[in-house]
Amino acid sequence: MKVMPALANNMLKFMKEKPKLDLSTVVIAPMPGAIKSVTAKVGMMVTEGQELCVMEAMKMQNSLLAGKTGKVKKVNCKPGDTVEEGFVLVELE
Repeated sequence: MKVMPALANNMLKFMKEKPKLDLSTVVIAPMPGAIKSVTAKVGMMVTEGQELCVMEAMKMQNSLLAGKTGKVKKVNCKPGDTVEEGFVLVELE
């Protein structure tokens, strides 16, 4: 149950709904950091759970994995890039 003031409830009527993003088709940076390696290439077929890139943040390396089986549509990063939290690193079809 969500309780909110009447004014806020009335304002909701005029706000646009956020579009739903299928997170299985994108790999997003979970935190700010540096890209160490990118194994994904455009056109490459990947399977669910396959490593697409490695990111270093706070002295730890994180493997970022494919959320589903598919084809790599776009790679938005390269080794050495510094990215912010929420940046889309790889897109899948």
